[in-house]
Amino acid sequence: MESAVEKLIEQQKIEDTVVRLFVSTDRRDWASVKACLADEVTLDMTSLAGGEPLRLTAAEVAATWEKGLKPIDQVHHQVGNFDVRIDGNEANVSCYGVAYHYRRIESPERPRTFVGSYDVHLMHAGSAWRIDVFRFRLKFLDGNERLEAAH
Repeated sequence: MESAVEKLIEQQKIEDTVVRLFVSTDRRDWASVKACLADEVTLDMTSLAGGEPLRLTAAEVAATWEKGLKPIDQVHHQVGNFDVRIDGNEANVSCYGVAYHYRRIESPERPRTFVGSYDVHLMHAGSAWRIDVFRFRLKFLDGNERLEAAH
C-alpha cells in the first residue's frame, strides 16, 4: 500500500511531466518534448481544428508542433488548476491552460490567445511518467486567427 507521501510524490512527478511538456514547447526544445511523450500519442486538437484525433509517434508530434510554431516568434503557455487522478501505472490529469502566440508584424491584431483546458493521460514507463493522450478543449480564441499567414 502506498503511503500518502508516496502518492504526493507521484502526483508531483505527473504534474512535472505535463508542465515540462508545455515549457519545452515554449523553448522549442523538441528533444525534451519527445521525452515527455510515450512512443505513440493520441493527439486530440479537434476542438480547435476539427477532424478526428490523431495517433502519432512522439517524433511526429514534436515535428508537427515545430512546423506549426515556426512562423511564431514567441509562444507562452500557462497551465494550472491541476486535477490528478492516479490508478496504478496510469494517471489522468485535467488542467486549465492559456497559450499566447506572438509574431513581430505590423498589424492591429498581433498576438493570439487560446484559452481552454487539457485532458492528459499518462502511463508509468520505467522510472518516468509519459503522456500517451493529449486532448485540448478550446473555450475561446482571441486575436489574430491567421497569425502564421500574416505579413
